[in-house]
Amino acid sequence: MYPTPHPPVQRAVEIHQPTPYPPAVAAPAPVVPVQPNTVPAVASIVLPDGRVVTGYAINPAQPEPIAAKPAVSRTAVNVALGGVGFLAVCGGLILLTSFIAALTAFITQLITLAAVIFGGWIAVQIFSASRHQGGTTVNIRKAVIKRNKFYS
Repeated sequence: MYPTPHPPVQRAVEIHQPTPYPPAVAAPAPVVPVQPNTVPAVASIVLPDGRVVTGYAINPAQPEPIAAKPAVSRTAVNVALGGVGFLAVCGGLILLTSFIAALTAFITQLITLAAVIFGGWIAVQIFSASRHQGGTTVNIRKAVIKRNKFYS
């Protein structure tokens, strides 16, 4: 922050308090007794101290029905999935071999191109040296060497 020559501006702050709504009083629904279609059986139990407890019997919880066997056996499903996986692998191998063949052809073309360029460069060097007769020619057999200088 850069220093300012005047004090900061003070702003008025308003505080708002929430206004609570009165809770809605809902009238409870009237309870209508419903008579069961059949009268449940009443059971009585005698406790060890001699008291008798009477009440309605609770039906035991029914286990959930066992799921029906699927129409297709698990073995058939596993064999089918294995076949699909095998086909996917075969397709991948075909793509892999195609890729390797393409890569081999590309590398062969690069090597051929390099050989043609390098061979052409060598040919230019050989044929340009035989036609070009300028420069200094030194016949070493006839030269006399004294103190690193050539005299003919």
